[in-house]
Amino acid sequence: MTMNQEGYPVFKGLQKPLEFMGIRGRFLTLAAAAIGVSFVGFIGFSIALGKLAGFIAMLVMALVGLVTIYVKQRGGLHNKRRAKGIYVYKNLRRNS
Repeated sequence: MTMNQEGYPVFKGLQKPLEFMGIRGRFLTLAAAAIGVSFVGFIGFSIALGKLAGFIAMLVMALVGLVTIYVKQRGGLHNKRRAKGIYVYKNLRRNS
């Protein structure tokens, strides 16, 4: 914490991006959802098929969710359109 010219404290660390265990920003919500879904899957599979099947299903669901997050995270924090094709823009300049 440093003081600026008027004497107010300025917290420099708040400008850093949010990251927890290698998962950044908006992907934290997706990670929490993946863990929650895997827990609910564990309960469902353990009731239907037994505890071992529930545990295996929980691991598979959690790993699929986390791998999906890491793959999406490599693409960037914001969604990007990747248009395929050739685009010709006409009338970019006025003809005087």
